[in-house]
Amino acid sequence: MRCQYWAPSYLPLTLLLVTISAPHCCPLQTYKGHNLLFLFYLLSIGNKLTALSLLPVSRSTISDTPIPSCSRRILNMAEAPKPNSASKNDQSLTLEKVRQALISQEDTIVFRLIERAAFPLNSPTYHHKISSSPSVFNFIVKSTEALQSQAGRYEIPEELPFFPENLPPSLLPPPADPPVLHPAAASINLNKKILDIYLKQLLPLFAVPGDDGNYAATASSDLDCLQAISRRIHYGYYVAEVKFRDAPQDYEPAIRAQDREGLMKLLTFTNVEEQVKKRVEKKAVIFGQEVSLDNNTNSVKQNGTVNGKYKVDPSLVSRLYGEWVMPLTKDVQVEYLLRRLD
Repeated sequence: MRCQYWAPSYLPLTLLLVTISAPHCCPLQTYKGHNLLFLFYLLSIGNKLTALSLLPVSRSTISDTPIPSCSRRILNMAEAPKPNSASKNDQSLTLEKVRQALISQEDTIVFRLIERAAFPLNSPTYHHKISSSPSVFNFIVKSTEALQSQAGRYEIPEELPFFPENLPPSLLPPPADPPVLHPAAASINLNKKILDIYLKQLLPLFAVPGDDGNYAATASSDLDCLQAISRRIHYGYYVAEVKFRDAPQDYEPAIRAQDREGLMKLLTFTNVEEQVKKRVEKKAVIFGQEVSLDNNTNSVKQNGTVNGKYKVDPSLVSRLYGEWVMPLTKDVQVEYLLRRLD
């Protein structure tokens, strides 16, 4: 038996509308210094709660639907150093800080995959029509992106929508700091390719077959994964920029010659990529363990091979980085550098 809409899930959208239409009666008027944090709080809880408000759900599944705590979602939004912070002083854009941001984003990606793996594949999510949308997935993603666009998410260069058509403009003022990146970054968006890879290749590898009826929550979790992976890949803007600044003499000849292959060779460090693959696999081992009081459960053998049950196969996370994340990040870097002298 299905119930009507879950009323509390309208809260983030209602608060946002009140903030926009009647700022005089909103807490933002009193705490002007925290208006951006408040909007991003609404943004952080919007994915899960808005998704659940858009579709009816079973009474029996409301309490079982995994909804991350607001505090953790806010931290996820703020975990990577934002370009606007770096732009206050170009000296702060260093290769080490960019590298630390990429390492931090590994944690997010692993946790998002674990959350999505809590649901079965739920194939109707991607085929069942709703309203004028071809699927529940399209409906949830487009609706969420519209809300996040108004809250200013896509003013950040590495945050890119998957359905950019007809998105409403941001209701926040543009960043006051001068940009760190070359304007060419705005023309580089690999999200169509990322979406295709995720739905057709990656998702069937870690989501078990089955249907539990939680289509809205499933689509919202998919969007969490996609946004984390996309952010990591498009952070290649900053990798390319900092490498170019550190050694322009190494990159300018290949840029002027529009030599893609030459740039790719300059950007490829096989030993570093192997270290990344090992690190994310180890994180998946640690983060994805089935916790037990038995000391023998989820042990790791002396030779480093995994022996135990995990929420997401650690070797799959390593494969995700080796086959898709790092190659696409380098594609972003190459495309950026080809335009860097324009």
